[in-house]
Amino acid sequence: MTAAATAPPLWTADEAVRATGGRAAGRWRAGGVSIDSRSLRPGDLFVALRGPRFDGHAFVAEALAAGAAAAVVDHAPAGVDTARLLVVTDTDAALWALGRFARSRATGVRVVGVTGSVGKTGTKEMLALACARLGPTHATQGNLNNHWGVPLTLARMPADTRFAVIEMGMNHAGEIGPLSRLARPDVAVITAIAPAHIEALGSESAIAAAKAEIFEGLAPGGTAVLPRDSRHFRRLRAAARAAGAGRTVGFGAHIEADARLLDVALDPGDARVFMIADDATLSYRLGADGRHWAINSLAVVAVVKALGADPARVLAAFAAVAAPRGRGQRRVVARAGGSVTLIDESYNANPAAVDAAVATLALTRPGPGGRRVAVLGDMLELGDAAPMLHAGLAAPLERHGIDLVFTAGPLMAHLQAALPAGRRGGHAASAAALAPVVTAALRPGDVIMVKGSLGSRMAVVVQAILAPADADGADDETAA
Repeated sequence: MTAAATAPPLWTADEAVRATGGRAAGRWRAGGVSIDSRSLRPGDLFVALRGPRFDGHAFVAEALAAGAAAAVVDHAPAGVDTARLLVVTDTDAALWALGRFARSRATGVRVVGVTGSVGKTGTKEMLALACARLGPTHATQGNLNNHWGVPLTLARMPADTRFAVIEMGMNHAGEIGPLSRLARPDVAVITAIAPAHIEALGSESAIAAAKAEIFEGLAPGGTAVLPRDSRHFRRLRAAARAAGAGRTVGFGAHIEADARLLDVALDPGDARVFMIADDATLSYRLGADGRHWAINSLAVVAVVKALGADPARVLAAFAAVAAPRGRGQRRVVARAGGSVTLIDESYNANPAAVDAAVATLALTRPGPGGRRVAVLGDMLELGDAAPMLHAGLAAPLERHGIDLVFTAGPLMAHLQAALPAGRRGGHAASAAALAPVVTAALRPGDVIMVKGSLGSRMAVVVQAILAPADADGADDETAA
């Protein structure tokens, strides 16, 4: 028999009943948990969630036919095998109950919670690689960081997990607190505070307060790892201490940072980082370029120390770091007469993230006859300050010497107007309308960076540049 065949189940019917208080007629065993019938794997426990535009109960029969071990429902849909159902009062509450139970039964686990306006997903990936060098590690998949994603991630956690890395996101105040109280992190990381979601929160100070909710679930005496370069550092440190943190650790280039960047050598596709952690100097290769990646790797070193491990044990893991699709992934794309280098930053954007992406673009040397080209879509959820913040991007683009700038969307029109005529590549009302303009303007040797908020759909431009190369669709998991 294979190891997979002999491994204990993630959930038995009896355990799921104890966790949720539901009723189960059968004696099924599940090897995973799913909230999406489209990505479900045979043997999963399917949770039929109800959302504003869908009802997972409509997919229960499909999920069971696809091999789900059982389904969590609030009523028995017609025509399904009731022996493969766990009937509960509320499926959303049941998912949280599964996550809570899984967190409690993993008695030897050390949990790291990660949030921040920018950099949280990349930092989570680096943490997962580093912790895997220390023991069995479980981490958030993709961007499952919301009120469904966090309990789902915990519900999927095996009981023998040693380290768990849980990403927590938000759009409004009051969202991270419940997630943190569910995950109960031993170490809480805030990567950065920037004007993302400022439309809903009103100010950067309010954003800092919302991110500081991660301390609500911090274990007594736990460690808070905070961005020392941020002007909100002292406020975050005070919030962590008030919540019972035993230690606060600052990371960054600031002279008072506990995990401090001394130097970084950036090359396309990787970086060499030289840092000091308390009194020890460390150097390592990082498999992603960009100063922001180097800064966030310092947070990973700080977390490893907070977990009681020697950072030297995990340094080799940094070489395996790779920028995910939409978050800095690089592709060389063949074109007539040569090739262009594409930096795909299309997943999301805010002013701080665009500034970092532009800095990375500036460090990338074009080929013979090539240019540095930025293609930018609207940054959303910035409120009344949006026109000013978009126009303000002209300064970093000028400072970093970007040769040509294309823009899409009504907000980016303010940037296009603020640019000197020689840098204006073109503007369109939407990403779809801009895509053919960009592809027609590219020439061999160009380095092109595409970035915008997810709602601005800049992935359309990425796909147009990649065509006819493989341009797979997004793989994010959603409930259905």
